[in-house]
Amino acid sequence: MKVKDADILIVPGYTNSGPDHWQSRWQAKLSTARRVEQAAWSKPVREDWTDAVAKAVNEAERPVVFVAHSLGVPSVIQAMPKFTRPVAGAFFVAVPDVANPKVRPKHLMTFGPYPRDPLPFPSVMIASRNDPYCSFDVAEDIAGAWGSLFIDAGDVGHLNSKSGHGPWPEGSLTFAQFMTRL
Repeated sequence: MKVKDADILIVPGYTNSGPDHWQSRWQAKLSTARRVEQAAWSKPVREDWTDAVAKAVNEAERPVVFVAHSLGVPSVIQAMPKFTRPVAGAFFVAVPDVANPKVRPKHLMTFGPYPRDPLPFPSVMIASRNDPYCSFDVAEDIAGAWGSLFIDAGDVGHLNSKSGHGPWPEGSLTFAQFMTRL
């Protein structure tokens, strides 16, 4: 699949993705990409966030490909029952552990639990070995349950601009390879 043949939905996590974040950079470069906007980026409410994702999918003109980071991942997963349009695939980065009561901020838990059924579309999950929001083993387990291709990013933090992932060329190459397989 080519980018021009899909609606690329950028789904940021908690507090949004700033101008230096790789999601914002990709959005600027990908001709059919648009961000799923949330009314309250710093006070996420599961129903509001999932409604925004579902609305973006259901308004899409082409098959959807998600590019979701952090809290954007459970927002996509929990919105799936509301989709009326086709989803071609999902590129998930830095999935949070929404079942861990020790993870902060605490409202991440309101986005769980994750369903354990295989996803009805192809997906890739990229996880870090030292992500403060999800242990590597939990991310790998979630990816296995969903049938996602799991990619070990190494010890790279939360895969955001704070961890040095502004341009993130490796992610861009992986996404391009994923798109060619759809």
